Amino acid sequence: MLQDIIERYADEEEILIAEGFDEAVIGIDKREMRLIYSVSKCIEILTRDMSEEDAIEHFNYNVSGSWVGEKTPIWCYDMF
Repeated sequence: MLQDIIERYADEEEILIAEGFDEAVIGIDKREMRLIYSVSKCIEILTRDMSEEDAIEHFNYNVSGSWVGEKTPIWCYDMF
C-alpha cells in the first residue's frame, strides 16, 4: 500500500515515512498528506525482534510518542 500512496501523491507534497513500518501503512490523510499506520501491525512488526510487552512499550515511547513536525504520521489504535 505504501508504494501505491507514494506513486500517487509524492509529486504533490512531501510524505513522511516511519522507517521500518512500511507493512503497517493502512492509508493516508489526503488533507494533510499524513500517512496512517495500524498500531496492531506496528506492534506485530516489533515483536519480530522483542517480546510483545517490550514492543508495546517501545512503540508507545519511541514511535507514537515522537513528534516530528506537521507530517507526523497518524497512529490508528486498532488493537484494543
